[in-house]
Amino acid sequence: MSTDPTSSFYTHNAAVYAARERKLPRQRLDAFLDVLSADAAILELGCGGGQDAAYMLSRGFDVTPTDGSAELAKEAEERIGRSVRIMRFETLDDTGAFDGVWAEASLLHAPRSTLPAIFDRILHALKTNGIFHASFKAGEAEGHDKFGRYYNYPSAAWLEAIPSAGGWKNIGVTEAVGGGFDGEPTRWLHVKARK
Repeated sequence: MSTDPTSSFYTHNAAVYAARERKLPRQRLDAFLDVLSADAAILELGCGGGQDAAYMLSRGFDVTPTDGSAELAKEAEERIGRSVRIMRFETLDDTGAFDGVWAEASLLHAPRSTLPAIFDRILHALKTNGIFHASFKAGEAEGHDKFGRYYNYPSAAWLEAIPSAGGWKNIGVTEAVGGGFDGEPTRWLHVKARK
């Protein structure tokens, strides 16, 4: 496992991070799930403590949760009662396997230079007409938070250019104000696209 500050943070703080009080992004989750069929297969990239996966499972969906941190994966497994695939984004190699890919507040840790290739991998993993959701902390330049975690901090225009160059359709980026684990006010960008 990498010893970068982001990985180290999740390794050493997995239990606290997974148990934190977190408001489920229910409106976004429901909007994502409501366009899928009842038997849809969903890949969750970066499941963290497993809260979103638990909700999707409670709605009856076939969810494959993943996380790059073995320690967070263990915390999520305890919450959802199923195994979590330990996987980094850049190693995703499924082909046409999923009806939806959910990446809430996870791809924001991928280096900017790797995002186009990761979006291509996600596109490849989706079935035709599959849907994709991701959220990012907005900004203009890469940086780190007060815990040392890396963020790619994209602008809406920068984000929209990635999928539009790669064969996606129905691309949309919306903005909302919220917060995060660091307790700081945050501008969030929510990306939606379809294969």
